[in-house]
Amino acid sequence: MFFLRVHSVDTEHPIPTDYSDFTPQSHLPIFTERRGIIHLFRSLSHAPLSSPTSRSCTLFVVAVPNYFSDDDFIRFCGSHIDHISHLLFIRNDGIEDRYSVLIKLVDQMKADGFYCTFNGKQFSPSEAEICHMLFMLEVEYTESADVAGTPPPGFTELPTCPVCLERLDPDTSGILSTICDHSFHCSCGTKWTYLSCQVCQLCQQQDEVPTCFICGTMENLWICVICGFVGCGRYKEKHAISHWKNMQHCYSLDLRTQQIWDYVGDTYVHRLNQSKADGKLSETNSRCVSLEGDCGTCGYSEDSGISGALLNSKVEAIFDEYNRLLATQLETQRQYYEALLLEAKSGKESSVEEAVEKAVTSKVQEIQNNLEICIQEKKTVAEVNENLIRKQHILRKKVEEMEEREASSLRLKDEKIHDLEEQIRDLTVYIEAQKTLDNMKDEDGVRGGTLLPVQSSSSVNSKRQPKSSRRRK
Repeated sequence: MFFLRVHSVDTEHPIPTDYSDFTPQSHLPIFTERRGIIHLFRSLSHAPLSSPTSRSCTLFVVAVPNYFSDDDFIRFCGSHIDHISHLLFIRNDGIEDRYSVLIKLVDQMKADGFYCTFNGKQFSPSEAEICHMLFMLEVEYTESADVAGTPPPGFTELPTCPVCLERLDPDTSGILSTICDHSFHCSCGTKWTYLSCQVCQLCQQQDEVPTCFICGTMENLWICVICGFVGCGRYKEKHAISHWKNMQHCYSLDLRTQQIWDYVGDTYVHRLNQSKADGKLSETNSRCVSLEGDCGTCGYSEDSGISGALLNSKVEAIFDEYNRLLATQLETQRQYYEALLLEAKSGKESSVEEAVEKAVTSKVQEIQNNLEICIQEKKTVAEVNENLIRKQHILRKKVEEMEEREASSLRLKDEKIHDLEEQIRDLTVYIEAQKTLDNMKDEDGVRGGTLLPVQSSSSVNSKRQPKSSRRRK
């Protein structure tokens, strides 16, 4: 039996659900949702599921994938939704790819049937996640993190798998333990293809036999003490020497004898050898182990024992010298790579400058071409403008001449009209005078006399006088 405690400051709130896919029912379940951190505790006394004390009306779905929405889970329950009285979706703020579901059924028989139907069933045929259910003895909600993490009496908290973050329950899934004391689900452990632990990265198997990085041979191998490159010696394919020529890493360690070779000085530069048995440092010329003293073959003598006596006092100095040698080599390598970086940087800058100069030149040339086109268009427009101005002056003169001719013709016409009006008036006066004379009696001997004009003070009458006299004659 399990005990569930939820650390939550949130309250349950209903969620909208579509019931159109289900048949009408008299009992309508309650669908709510809340957020919190789940703590799952297992009873120390294990009882089989066949025992009534190990089952209850409350079921807990440990993990539902996030791509499976609330409505999808309700549809996943199918017709069993009629047997549910309360469905609570619990979401954890720290885990966004899955959520948990707490299901309360109407009675124990319906809970047993629900468990047998859906426990171990896939949520989706195309996905690998399965529905993992547990019977809950009791469910509590608290706002205190300390209270939520404290196991109740007789219970212990289940850890989580570092891979899938689900609870590690030995009764429901196999547990795989590593040599570094970390536990995983068996299915999760088989998915991890690396040799190291998923938690602490401790290698679970021994390293493979070293081989040459180029040709793969396992004989006469040398490892670069600068970068760790493994290559074969000069008696094979000479890949270690090629590495020195290409990278200028002049120190290489023989994996068999643990001796260091300097390619520049063409000699060994080591002072101490490392024992393969215990890893301790020792002299190259070890003490003769013959019971008869000097054997004459190993090159050891009593005089060489002095070097053995002084070995311990010289170890620190030798270490310092080797460290200085390694530091010098590293400094040389640093300068070499900095020169390469500087060269690459200068090459990049020069290429960038060339590209920028080329782009600027092309842009300037384009602008120059556009400027020449604009100047040519300006000249054309200026010529057209001059022609138009010239034509405008000519037309203006023609208009002025036409206006002058029209004005002069109008003046002549006005003068003719005025002259005609004067003649008409004179004729009218003459006709009236003749009528008057015809009607008058010749008492004074006027008939047959001569009519003399009377001069007027106006200049107009003076002009008319000769004309009228001429007419009268």
